[in-house]
Amino acid sequence: MVSQSAKRVLLVTGLSGAGKSTAIKTLEDVGWETIDNFPLRLVERLLKTPPSSSRENNDPPLALGFDSRTRGFNPDTLIGRIKKLQESENFLISTLFLDCAGGEIERRYAETRRRHPLAQDRPAAEGIAMERSQLEPFRRWADHVIDTTGLSANALEKEVRQQFELEGSGTTTVTITSFGFSRGLPNNIDLLFDVRFLANPFWEPELKLMTGLDAPVAEYIAKDPSYHEALTKIEDLLKFLLPKYQAAGKAYVNIGIGCTGGRHRSVHVAETLSKNLRKARFSPTVSHRNLTSRPMDALESMSQNSASKIDENKGI
Repeated sequence: MVSQSAKRVLLVTGLSGAGKSTAIKTLEDVGWETIDNFPLRLVERLLKTPPSSSRENNDPPLALGFDSRTRGFNPDTLIGRIKKLQESENFLISTLFLDCAGGEIERRYAETRRRHPLAQDRPAAEGIAMERSQLEPFRRWADHVIDTTGLSANALEKEVRQQFELEGSGTTTVTITSFGFSRGLPNNIDLLFDVRFLANPFWEPELKLMTGLDAPVAEYIAKDPSYHEALTKIEDLLKFLLPKYQAAGKAYVNIGIGCTGGRHRSVHVAETLSKNLRKARFSPTVSHRNLTSRPMDALESMSQNSASKIDENKGI
């Protein structure tokens, strides 16, 4: 019987060119501790490192990548050693084998202009056949087999995530940043929403020195006829897109909400969107880049003048 504190270990192998490197990288992205091309003579010593006895100190599961190029590679010997380790209560060991049709592997090596590791001075097909024969014991023994013949790198990544993603590891980090266009765009914005069409509290003397965090400013902005419909549409778009980004494995999504000075409209809209997204079980972090910036008539007027010139050019 396997202990509840048993360390989870995934052995990742397969044909050269079948996508092992992509699989290892994806496993690392979803929370596994990964080691590629680890010397096989040290595997038993590594796995026998005592796992944590405290369930509060959860060690990440371990993924070990190897193939026919790994030093000391001998499928029968290695399988025998692993079978003995599986009898221990300290390990939960499984194997992922990445397979691929020979013709597709030849095409991939031809595109990258690399030589197959077992066919340095012979046709690639011979090296592929030799490696397939060497790895056949692992393919028969593997718990998970992914055939990558018809898969792109992105499709393989998605497949690995679906099968091996750890609980909570695939959550996309969402950041909502309010800012002022007059003070420049923030870096690394994925989705940008311009809310300068809303009524501007800056030109109301009693609201000018307040910010979008103050109730009077929020009430003023919410009276704009376009406010509720615009926020509903933005919110619906985000609720649609964020799960798509998460399914695609995007680790971070940065949302920018911009107004002119970055102190009123963008701040209020960012706060409102974050509250509504939390109700929808997202967990956005909110950042107000220009909240403490000094209010400046020149910046707000510059934006107004630019808008007026655009209107004049349109003949309005």
